Amino acid sequence: MEKNFVVGVDVGGQTTKIGVVNAKGEILAQTVIRTDNNEEFGSYADELAAAIRQVITAAGVEGQVRGVGVGAPNGNYYKGTIEFAPNLAWAKGVVPFAETMTAKLEGLPVTLTNDANAAAMGEMAYGVARGMKNFIMITLGTGVGSGIVINGEMVYGHDGFAGELGHTCAVRGGRRCGCGREGCLEAYCSAIGAAKTAREWLEMTDEPSILRNLENITSKDIYDAAKEGDKLAIRVFEYTGRLLGRSLADFVAFSAPEAIVLFGGLARSREFLEGPINEGLNGNVLNLWQNKVKILFSALKESDAAILGASALAW
Repeated sequence: MEKNFVVGVDVGGQTTKIGVVNAKGEILAQTVIRTDNNEEFGSYADELAAAIRQVITAAGVEGQVRGVGVGAPNGNYYKGTIEFAPNLAWAKGVVPFAETMTAKLEGLPVTLTNDANAAAMGEMAYGVARGMKNFIMITLGTGVGSGIVINGEMVYGHDGFAGELGHTCAVRGGRRCGCGREGCLEAYCSAIGAAKTAREWLEMTDEPSILRNLENITSKDIYDAAKEGDKLAIRVFEYTGRLLGRSLADFVAFSAPEAIVLFGGLARSREFLEGPINEGLNGNVLNLWQNKVKILFSALKESDAAILGASALAW
Protein backbone atom coordinates (compact mmCIF):
# COMPACT_ATOMS: atom_id res chain seq x y z
CA MET A 1 0.00 0.00 0.00
CA GLU A 2 1.34 3.45 -0.96
CA LYS A 3 2.09 5.84 1.87
CA ASN A 4 0.90 9.22 0.63
CA PHE A 5 0.10 10.86 3.95
CA VAL A 6 2.00 12.26 6.91
CA VAL A 7 1.08 13.57 10.36
CA GLY A 8 2.11 17.02 11.59
CA VAL A 9 2.26 17.77 15.33
CA ASP A 10 2.66 21.23 16.89
CA VAL A 11 3.60 21.06 20.58
CA GLY A 12 2.72 24.31 22.34
CA GLY A 13 2.98 25.29 25.97
CA GLN A 14 -0.76 24.81 26.55
CA THR A 15 -2.05 22.70 23.67
CA THR A 16 -0.75 20.22 21.09
CA LYS A 17 -2.31 20.29 17.62
CA ILE A 18 -2.24 17.18 15.42
CA GLY A 19 -3.22 16.88 11.76
CA VAL A 20 -3.08 14.40 8.88
CA VAL A 21 -1.67 16.01 5.71
CA ASN A 22 -1.66 14.83 2.10
CA ALA A 23 0.91 15.55 -0.62
CA LYS A 24 -0.99 18.70 -1.69
CA GLY A 25 -0.62 20.24 1.76
CA GLU A 26 -4.26 19.71 2.67
CA ILE A 27 -5.12 18.90 6.29
CA LEU A 28 -7.61 16.03 6.11
CA ALA A 29 -8.35 15.69 9.81
CA GLN A 30 -7.06 17.30 12.97
CA THR A 31 -7.45 17.28 16.73
CA VAL A 32 -6.10 19.01 19.83
CA ILE A 33 -4.95 17.72 23.22
CA ARG A 34 -3.68 19.55 26.29
CA THR A 35 0.08 19.79 26.63
CA ASP A 36 -0.10 21.03 30.21
CA ASN A 37 -2.26 18.31 31.74
CA ASN A 38 0.71 16.10 32.59
CA GLU A 39 3.76 16.58 34.78
CA GLU A 40 5.44 13.43 33.42
CA PHE A 41 6.50 12.90 29.82
CA GLY A 42 5.34 9.27 29.80
CA SER A 43 1.72 10.26 30.48
CA TYR A 44 1.80 12.98 27.85
CA ALA A 45 3.39 10.60 25.31
CA ASP A 46 0.59 8.07 25.88
CA GLU A 47 -2.05 10.76 25.24
CA LEU A 48 -0.26 12.01 22.15
CA ALA A 49 0.13 8.52 20.67
CA ALA A 50 -3.58 7.84 21.21
CA ALA A 51 -4.49 11.16 19.57
CA ILE A 52 -2.27 10.45 16.56
CA ARG A 53 -3.89 7.05 16.07
CA GLN A 54 -7.34 8.60 16.44
CA VAL A 55 -6.74 11.33 13.84
CA ILE A 56 -5.27 8.81 11.36
CA THR A 57 -8.45 6.76 11.76
CA ALA A 58 -10.63 9.86 11.37
CA ALA A 59 -8.85 10.66 8.08
CA GLY A 60 -9.36 7.08 6.89
CA VAL A 61 -5.69 6.56 6.07
CA GLU A 62 -4.68 3.65 8.32
CA GLY A 63 -1.56 1.95 6.97
CA GLN A 64 -0.91 4.81 4.51
CA VAL A 65 1.04 7.20 6.77
CA ARG A 66 4.71 7.67 5.94
CA GLY A 67 5.76 9.28 9.23
CA VAL A 68 5.17 11.95 11.86
CA GLY A 69 6.82 15.39 11.94
CA VAL A 70 6.85 17.35 15.19
CA GLY A 71 7.60 20.98 16.01
CA ALA A 72 8.29 21.65 19.70
CA PRO A 73 9.98 24.23 21.93
CA ASN A 74 13.71 23.44 22.28
CA GLY A 75 13.34 20.55 19.85
CA ASN A 76 16.70 19.20 18.65
CA TYR A 77 16.52 18.10 15.02
CA TYR A 78 19.76 16.12 15.24
CA LYS A 79 18.99 14.15 18.39
CA GLY A 80 15.19 14.01 18.38
CA THR A 81 15.17 15.36 21.93
CA ILE A 82 13.38 18.21 23.68
CA GLU A 83 15.88 19.84 26.00
CA PHE A 84 15.19 22.09 29.00
CA ALA A 85 11.98 23.64 27.63
CA PRO A 86 10.83 26.09 30.32
CA ASN A 87 7.19 26.15 29.15
CA LEU A 88 6.76 22.36 29.17
CA ALA A 89 6.25 20.92 32.67
CA TRP A 90 7.41 17.45 31.54
CA ALA A 91 10.55 18.69 29.74
CA LYS A 92 12.72 20.23 32.43
CA GLY A 93 15.62 17.99 31.42
CA VAL A 94 16.44 16.12 28.20
CA VAL A 95 13.44 14.16 26.87
CA PRO A 96 14.02 11.41 24.23
CA PHE A 97 10.91 12.52 22.35
CA ALA A 98 11.31 11.04 18.85
CA GLU A 99 12.61 7.70 20.10
CA THR A 100 9.80 7.33 22.64
CA MET A 101 7.04 8.31 20.22
CA THR A 102 8.36 6.03 17.47
CA ALA A 103 8.18 3.11 19.92
CA LYS A 104 4.66 4.04 21.07
CA LEU A 105 3.52 4.27 17.45
CA GLU A 106 4.88 0.80 16.70
CA GLY A 107 7.79 1.91 14.54
CA LEU A 108 6.17 4.79 12.65
CA PRO A 109 9.12 7.20 12.11
CA VAL A 110 8.93 10.40 14.19
CA THR A 111 11.11 13.42 13.29
CA LEU A 112 11.43 16.46 15.56
CA THR A 113 12.51 20.07 15.12
CA ASN A 114 12.16 23.40 16.91
CA ASP A 115 8.65 24.88 16.68
CA ALA A 116 9.81 28.09 14.98
CA ASN A 117 11.76 26.04 12.42
CA ALA A 118 8.59 24.06 11.73
CA ALA A 119 6.66 27.29 11.19
CA ALA A 120 9.36 28.48 8.77
CA MET A 121 9.11 25.23 6.82
CA GLY A 122 5.33 25.64 6.61
CA GLU A 123 5.73 29.19 5.34
CA MET A 124 8.35 28.12 2.78
CA ALA A 125 6.19 25.30 1.45
CA TYR A 126 2.71 26.83 1.63
CA GLY A 127 2.86 30.51 2.65
CA VAL A 128 4.29 33.94 1.79
CA ALA A 129 7.85 32.57 1.67
CA ARG A 130 7.02 30.03 -1.05
CA GLY A 131 9.87 29.99 -3.54
CA MET A 132 12.24 31.95 -1.29
CA LYS A 133 15.64 30.51 -0.45
CA ASN A 134 16.77 33.15 2.04
CA PHE A 135 14.43 34.42 4.73
CA ILE A 136 14.01 34.62 8.49
CA MET A 137 10.84 33.55 10.28
CA ILE A 138 10.09 35.37 13.53
CA THR A 139 7.32 33.98 15.72
CA LEU A 140 5.77 36.55 18.06
CA GLY A 141 3.80 34.60 20.64
CA THR A 142 4.31 33.84 24.31
CA GLY A 143 8.00 34.11 23.42
CA VAL A 144 9.98 35.19 20.36
CA GLY A 145 11.13 32.27 18.22
CA SER A 146 13.01 32.22 14.94
CA GLY A 147 13.72 29.97 12.00
CA ILE A 148 16.52 30.90 9.60
CA VAL A 149 16.60 29.69 6.00
CA ILE A 150 19.78 30.22 3.97
CA ASN A 151 20.20 28.92 0.41
CA GLY A 152 16.95 26.98 0.79
CA GLU A 153 18.01 25.08 3.90
CA MET A 154 17.14 25.45 7.56
CA VAL A 155 20.02 26.57 9.75
CA TYR A 156 20.51 24.16 12.67
CA GLY A 157 24.09 24.78 13.78
CA HIS A 158 26.43 22.10 15.08
CA ASP A 159 24.19 21.19 18.04
CA GLY A 160 20.73 21.65 16.50
CA PHE A 161 19.85 24.83 18.39
CA ALA A 162 20.90 27.61 16.00
CA GLY A 163 18.56 30.54 15.59
CA GLU A 164 17.60 31.64 19.10
CA LEU A 165 17.20 35.22 17.96
CA GLY A 166 14.64 35.91 20.68
CA HIS A 167 17.49 35.61 23.16
CA THR A 168 19.77 38.14 21.57
CA CYS A 169 20.16 41.30 23.64
CA ALA A 170 17.77 44.10 22.62
CA VAL A 171 18.21 46.32 25.71
CA ARG A 172 21.51 46.27 27.61
CA GLY A 173 20.83 45.73 31.30
CA GLY A 174 17.10 45.50 30.57
CA ARG A 175 14.34 43.27 31.89
CA ARG A 176 15.13 39.80 33.09
CA CYS A 177 13.98 37.24 30.54
CA GLY A 178 12.48 33.86 31.36
CA CYS A 179 15.79 32.34 30.21
CA GLY A 180 17.57 34.12 33.08
CA ARG A 181 19.43 36.70 30.97
CA GLU A 182 18.76 40.44 30.92
CA GLY A 183 17.41 42.49 28.04
CA CYS A 184 16.45 39.68 25.63
CA LEU A 185 14.30 40.59 22.63
CA GLU A 186 11.73 38.10 23.95
CA ALA A 187 11.35 40.13 27.16
CA TYR A 188 10.10 43.10 25.10
CA CYS A 189 8.67 41.98 21.76
CA SER A 190 6.69 38.88 22.69
CA ALA A 191 2.99 39.10 23.57
CA ILE A 192 3.98 38.88 27.24
CA GLY A 193 6.69 41.53 26.75
CA ALA A 194 4.27 44.02 25.17
CA ALA A 195 1.81 43.50 28.03
CA LYS A 196 4.60 44.10 30.53
CA THR A 197 5.51 47.37 28.77
CA ALA A 198 1.91 48.52 29.09
CA ARG A 199 1.79 47.67 32.80
CA GLU A 200 5.09 49.45 33.47
CA TRP A 201 3.96 52.59 31.65
CA LEU A 202 0.62 52.66 33.48
CA GLU A 203 2.50 52.61 36.79
CA MET A 204 4.77 55.45 35.68
CA THR A 205 2.04 57.88 34.63
CA ASP A 206 -1.49 59.03 35.39
CA GLU A 207 -2.30 59.18 31.69
CA PRO A 208 -5.89 58.05 31.04
CA SER A 209 -6.10 54.72 29.24
CA ILE A 210 -8.70 52.01 28.65
CA LEU A 211 -6.04 49.56 29.88
CA ARG A 212 -6.09 51.11 33.35
CA ASN A 213 -9.41 49.38 34.08
CA LEU A 214 -8.04 45.88 33.34
CA GLU A 215 -6.58 43.58 35.97
CA ASN A 216 -4.58 41.25 33.72
CA ILE A 217 -3.53 43.03 30.53
CA THR A 218 -2.87 40.90 27.44
CA SER A 219 -1.52 41.84 24.01
CA LYS A 220 -5.07 41.48 22.65
CA ASP A 221 -6.28 44.02 25.22
CA ILE A 222 -3.61 46.44 23.97
CA TYR A 223 -4.72 45.83 20.38
CA ASP A 224 -8.39 46.39 21.25
CA ALA A 225 -7.50 49.60 23.09
CA ALA A 226 -5.38 50.82 20.18
CA LYS A 227 -8.32 50.19 17.82
CA GLU A 228 -10.34 52.50 20.07
CA GLY A 229 -7.69 55.19 19.67
CA ASP A 230 -6.07 54.71 23.09
CA LYS A 231 -2.85 56.75 22.87
CA LEU A 232 -0.88 54.73 25.42
CA ALA A 233 -1.77 51.46 23.69
CA ILE A 234 -0.70 52.85 20.33
CA ARG A 235 2.63 53.98 21.83
CA VAL A 236 3.20 50.50 23.26
CA PHE A 237 2.99 49.09 19.73
CA GLU A 238 5.22 51.85 18.37
CA TYR A 239 7.87 51.12 21.00
CA THR A 240 7.61 47.35 20.52
CA GLY A 241 7.76 47.65 16.73
CA ARG A 242 10.76 49.98 16.65
CA LEU A 243 12.65 47.80 19.10
CA LEU A 244 11.90 44.71 17.02
CA GLY A 245 12.91 46.51 13.82
CA ARG A 246 16.21 47.54 15.36
CA SER A 247 16.97 43.91 16.22
CA LEU A 248 15.90 42.80 12.75
CA ALA A 249 18.54 45.17 11.34
CA ASP A 250 21.17 43.15 13.22
CA PHE A 251 19.71 39.87 11.93
CA VAL A 252 19.83 41.13 8.33
CA ALA A 253 23.54 41.82 8.70
CA PHE A 254 24.46 38.17 9.12
CA SER A 255 22.20 36.41 6.61
CA ALA A 256 21.07 39.06 4.06
CA PRO A 257 17.52 37.63 3.78
CA GLU A 258 15.11 38.46 0.99
CA ALA A 259 12.38 38.85 3.60
CA ILE A 260 11.55 38.58 7.27
CA VAL A 261 8.25 36.82 7.91
CA LEU A 262 6.32 37.60 11.09
CA PHE A 263 3.97 35.01 12.54
CA GLY A 264 2.05 34.48 15.78
CA GLY A 265 -0.51 36.18 18.00
CA LEU A 266 1.24 39.54 18.34
CA ALA A 267 1.76 39.72 14.56
CA ARG A 268 -2.02 40.07 14.20
CA SER A 269 -1.55 43.69 15.33
CA ARG A 270 -0.02 44.43 11.94
CA GLU A 271 -1.74 47.78 11.45
CA PHE A 272 0.04 49.18 14.52
CA LEU A 273 3.34 47.30 14.22
CA GLU A 274 4.26 47.37 10.54
CA GLY A 275 5.20 51.06 10.31
CA PRO A 276 7.35 51.12 13.48
CA ILE A 277 9.06 47.83 12.51
CA ASN A 278 10.05 49.20 9.10
CA GLU A 279 11.18 52.43 10.74
CA GLY A 280 13.34 50.55 13.23
CA LEU A 281 14.76 48.26 10.55
CA ASN A 282 15.58 50.80 7.85
CA GLY A 283 16.79 53.36 10.37
CA ASN A 284 19.44 50.97 11.67
CA VAL A 285 20.39 48.62 8.86
CA LEU A 286 23.49 49.18 6.70
CA ASN A 287 22.86 51.31 3.62
CA LEU A 288 23.31 48.40 1.22
CA TRP A 289 20.20 46.72 2.68
CA GLN A 290 18.10 49.83 3.29
CA ASN A 291 14.52 49.47 2.00
CA LYS A 292 15.56 46.20 0.38
CA VAL A 293 14.44 43.56 2.90
CA LYS A 294 10.70 42.88 2.86
CA ILE A 295 8.70 42.62 6.10
CA LEU A 296 5.95 40.08 5.44
CA PHE A 297 3.14 38.91 7.68
CA SER A 298 2.07 35.28 7.51
CA ALA A 299 -1.28 34.65 5.87
CA LEU A 300 -1.51 31.08 7.18
CA LYS A 301 -3.70 30.23 10.14
CA GLU A 302 -1.45 29.65 13.15
CA SER A 303 -2.55 26.06 13.73
CA ASP A 304 -2.35 25.19 10.02
CA ALA A 305 1.13 26.67 9.53
CA ALA A 306 2.55 24.80 12.50
CA ILE A 307 0.96 21.48 11.48
CA LEU A 308 1.95 21.87 7.82
CA GLY A 309 5.49 22.86 8.69
CA ALA A 310 5.97 19.98 11.09
CA SER A 311 4.45 17.55 8.59
CA ALA A 312 7.06 18.54 6.00
CA LEU A 313 9.66 16.78 8.13
CA ALA A 314 7.99 13.44 7.56
CA TRP A 315 8.03 13.31 3.75
